[in-house]
Amino acid sequence: SRVNPPEPLDDVGKKRGPRDLATEIERAHLRRLDANSLGLLAVAAAKAGQNLYASSVVKSMLRSGYLPHVKAWSAVVSRLAASGDDGPSEALRLFEAVTRRLRKVAEPAAVADSRPDTAAFNAALNACANLGDAGKFSQLFDEMPEFGAEPDVLTYNVMIKLCARVDRKDLLVCVLEMILLKGIPLCMTTLNSLVAAYVGFGDLATAEKIVQAMREGRRDLCKILRDANMEELSDQEEDEHEQELKTIDLVRDDGEIVVFAKLLPNSIQPNSGEPLLLPNSYAPNSRIYTTLMKGYMRMGRVKDTVRMLEAMQHEEDSSRHPDNISYTTVISALVKAGSMDQAGRVLAEMKRIGVPANRITYNIILKGYCQQLQMDKAKELIKEMASDAEVQPDVVSYNTLIDGCILIDDSKGALEFFNEMRARGIAPTKISYTTLMKAFALSGQPKLAHKVFEEMIQDPRVKPDAAAWNMLVEGYCKLGLVEEAKKVVQRMKENGAYPDVATYGSLANAIALARKPGEALLLWNEIKERCRASKKCKKPDSPPSLPPLKPDEGLLDALADICVRAAFFRKALEIVACMEENGISPNKTKYKRIYVEMHSRMFTSKHASQARQARRAERKRAAEAFKFWVGLPNSYYASEWHFGSD
Repeated sequence: SRVNPPEPLDDVGKKRGPRDLATEIERAHLRRLDANSLGLLAVAAAKAGQNLYASSVVKSMLRSGYLPHVKAWSAVVSRLAASGDDGPSEALRLFEAVTRRLRKVAEPAAVADSRPDTAAFNAALNACANLGDAGKFSQLFDEMPEFGAEPDVLTYNVMIKLCARVDRKDLLVCVLEMILLKGIPLCMTTLNSLVAAYVGFGDLATAEKIVQAMREGRRDLCKILRDANMEELSDQEEDEHEQELKTIDLVRDDGEIVVFAKLLPNSIQPNSGEPLLLPNSYAPNSRIYTTLMKGYMRMGRVKDTVRMLEAMQHEEDSSRHPDNISYTTVISALVKAGSMDQAGRVLAEMKRIGVPANRITYNIILKGYCQQLQMDKAKELIKEMASDAEVQPDVVSYNTLIDGCILIDDSKGALEFFNEMRARGIAPTKISYTTLMKAFALSGQPKLAHKVFEEMIQDPRVKPDAAAWNMLVEGYCKLGLVEEAKKVVQRMKENGAYPDVATYGSLANAIALARKPGEALLLWNEIKERCRASKKCKKPDSPPSLPPLKPDEGLLDALADICVRAAFFRKALEIVACMEENGISPNKTKYKRIYVEMHSRMFTSKHASQARQARRAERKRAAEAFKFWVGLPNSYYASEWHFGSD
């Protein structure tokens, strides 16, 4: 319900100023604000990029008994779904919080303006697609009729994205057929989504077939896509594929038919008649051409990218002429290939023909200069951007410059760009903080990196992730400061973040640098526990205790190297066994060389007392087992090594 705003007079009739009104509103809190006001606040926060704040506003409304308008809360869900990190998960939590509250209302008509519409469901479905969560997608899709929402063409466009995320290229044609079977009006966005999906799979041949068919005015895209699927399968593979399609979408545990078998019935029982035709012919526009160009760019086909741009320039229809995105794609391909001069000429061509370059265009060129260590040109470009109101530098621009300073070992320059960014009123992201930490960590200044990390902790707009913690650990580990690094790791655990392979790898390198083999044993014990947790997680009905860990070759090799050098042969063999379990081939030649160089005279003393010999018996057995493994003479096959003697 609406609440009248406070009168601009105090109790004695004296006129109050803006500060007095602000204080009054702050005291009144939600009593002075209605659902519309708070909804507008949430939308404004989302548009400003403050997605988590916008989400908290909507949740605060729900806790206070307000139900925001669907246009307001769905806008927040949409922004969260398209953002990175935990955005899609937060979007689903917010969507469920609103719908759960709506279901508790006895009279749905009283909250009709808050009930989710098709656009709201599409936003939540987009979050599922970005997460690759087909099960949740199916659940929300089934809930649409409950709220009177009907799937539209955008719903199925999102389904195309889902198929791409879960690696089901074979189902793309099924989505197109479902749109046609349901009589949903087709749009160019659907066709562009199809081209983008095939480009994402690296199947440029099929993407080219779609574009060429559109150029020829053909309507049999379904036949073209089904033929493309069949070309990838041999006769035997085809039979296996059909069986897979009939069984893969059935839930093994509770017998419910889910996901694509339910979303796309035609994937189980394909159309046996003539292939479906598009209602009209659709000529490719500049967006579709540009999507194909991006495929060429990703594959490193620079000539094809440039050739496509030139072909677009000669099209008669102006809707097919290259736009700023097309030119930016070509520039990106040239920058990726290291052709900065040619990229600069394309930018000049854009200016000449009146196609405005946007901030993304400049940021790509900026990144190219930084990667080629041309920081003087990068600084000139950032000044040019700052003088143009249309392409003012953003946080990405400055993050790129800071990263460029790292490449030339200029931590001072990185700090200057960071401070300049904040002076311009540009809020740093966690990438900004982590990149600056990297500059100090790599230059041997871990305390300054720690100071930046503390600033990051205090910034409510960002949340430190594993990369930030690992960069702080790496800063100390590069100098062999094991104790300081361990304190950071302990704090990391206390904050709910667990070390990963990169964390342990940094610690292992620091232990080797500091020559503290005892620390390696403690580290290996922790890694063993995490590996055991990984095995338990694979078993059904096993509650997770520690997050699973899959160690890589670098980590295990570093630990094995330390143990062999310190003569911890039993532990070295444990690590070797772990390497083999994870499909990693141990470097026997390296470990054999270390043993020969450092331990070949071990246990050779003839004057050791019986008590001393008894104490080292276990170590000797471990050493013999290690020598047996690396192929050195040992007590197990001692006779074989004297085969040629008298």
